[in-house]
Amino acid sequence: MLEHAPRARKRLFVTCSELPEASATTRIGQTSSLLYRTPVNQQTLKQIVDELSLALTNCVPGKIFQLSAHSFAIDFRRSESGYLFLSVDPASPRIYLIVRPVRELEKQSQPLDEFGQALRIKLTGGSLTAVSQDEAERVLRFTLVRQEDTGEVRQRVLVAQLTGRSANLFLLDDQGKITHVQRTLSGPGQTVGEQYFPPAVHRDDTRSEPPFVKGAFPSLSAAADQHYLGLESARLFDTKAATVRARLRQEISRLQKLQKHLKDDLLEHGQAEQHKRIGDLLLANIAQARRSGNRVQLQDFYAADVPMVEIEIDEKTTLQAEAAKYFARYSKARRAAEQIGKRLEEIDAKLAVLERQQTALAQVIADRDDDALTRFVDELKPEKKRPDALKSKRGPDRIPGMRRYSSSDGYEVLVGRASKDNDQLTFRIGRPQDLWLHAADYPGSHVIVRNPTRKDVPHRTIIEAAQLAARFSQANNDAKVNVNYTQQKYVSRIKGAAPGLVRLASFRTLTVEPKEGIERI
Repeated sequence: MLEHAPRARKRLFVTCSELPEASATTRIGQTSSLLYRTPVNQQTLKQIVDELSLALTNCVPGKIFQLSAHSFAIDFRRSESGYLFLSVDPASPRIYLIVRPVRELEKQSQPLDEFGQALRIKLTGGSLTAVSQDEAERVLRFTLVRQEDTGEVRQRVLVAQLTGRSANLFLLDDQGKITHVQRTLSGPGQTVGEQYFPPAVHRDDTRSEPPFVKGAFPSLSAAADQHYLGLESARLFDTKAATVRARLRQEISRLQKLQKHLKDDLLEHGQAEQHKRIGDLLLANIAQARRSGNRVQLQDFYAADVPMVEIEIDEKTTLQAEAAKYFARYSKARRAAEQIGKRLEEIDAKLAVLERQQTALAQVIADRDDDALTRFVDELKPEKKRPDALKSKRGPDRIPGMRRYSSSDGYEVLVGRASKDNDQLTFRIGRPQDLWLHAADYPGSHVIVRNPTRKDVPHRTIIEAAQLAARFSQANNDAKVNVNYTQQKYVSRIKGAAPGLVRLASFRTLTVEPKEGIERI
């Protein structure tokens, strides 16, 4: 498999290799797959060599810019010709002249690697005497001579090997032996100290696009530059579109999960009117109710034919006490129905907006409208809150000394920082039904998974919280860490011990990889 091309830096990563026939009006926005699949056309390469030879022969290389892990721009001090651009990215090897402001190159460049340093040391101050192409090979040679401090004139050869997966740059001495390589690859004639010769042609590199036509551009390099700027622009558009699409899908998925949890919570509370009806029946049947263990038979005075109904109750309590329980459930279920109902309405409205945005995004992508996509991205950015609004929210939302996360299942996970924070988290913030976790046998943060529904916490959330407990412990460099977990009600302070030291009445242990793998709030 070919290696993936590295992320391009703005608009500088353009190629002259593997170009199809085109004109000065090459369509910008076409698919960029061509950039990563088609090999160098020999006729195109020969034309590029002729251009380079005409523009650069007898010129002296100056500053060298490294633009990515495998690409360079070399200043031959010919402002009208621009810079020699070399890339041996295995997915897209290319070479030709580019015209760029020096400030743009400086802004986009990175420190020279070992090969870049060798280029600077061995080539700077020399004179380019010839640019040639090996016969029937995708190999270019730049021959330079330089007078050393000793007065001796030495020859160096920079080889650009544009051969797909084996693409590489080499520095050769005057005997043709390799002194430096840009990419460390194996193979005869490809490693330092050996006599250089081109690699065997791989079958994936035998295909070739038709020769590129420069059209109305002044040179083939200029045509190639414009063509691949368009391809790069299209690739960046696709990347941005994919990011926005993923963000929308993620938000829709989050709301759908929350919607499901709320509906499950509402279902768990039951029907409010049914709880009230049973409470009324219990009170109305105090005199004639027939009890048998934990079962009681009641007359349903609210039904047309006044049938007998049977319900299950606690055999150790009175009917009045049982009625009070049902009335309490009625009040709780009614409040839950009101509150959860409002939240479900809000979620439905948000989901409707997001679905409309998905439809609009699909049209923007189909039209390949970059301006519209940029506006779309800006609209999706969360609004910046005013300082006074932030201050007003520092009540329940912001908990000092805690890290807050949201699990994949929508559960809030809190992680303590210092010992006092751990103590406060476990015994002041944590509730009896919450899940408590801590790395086994190692100092570390207390972790609480809030569980307001009192249902079993999903196993995936337990794993994610355990990974956080391992990550924020002294065992965070271990490959696997044992983590103890239990409900908060089984955790107690040790009398006289320092804050954060606890005793567990009951717990379970699981083994996880330490990592911070969920979204931080």
